[in-house]
Amino acid sequence: MKPSEMRDKTDEELTALETELRDKLLKLNVAKATQRSRNVAQFSQIRKDIARVHTIRTERVLGLRAKGEE
Repeated sequence: MKPSEMRDKTDEELTALETELRDKLLKLNVAKATQRSRNVAQFSQIRKDIARVHTIRTERVLGLRAKGEE
């Protein structure tokens, strides 16, 4: 997901997105442990998306960017 799409979301939607991403990461880790994972590139993409969510939240707390501002 692009950062601009994430910035358009509310704080509650970002929290839900983070929860969803963490669940996906957990499922991928289980699949990796049982050797069913084929697309290992998803790991880094999901971790980066989680980091983007944290960055957007921090920007809002510090007042660096308002919701929807680019």
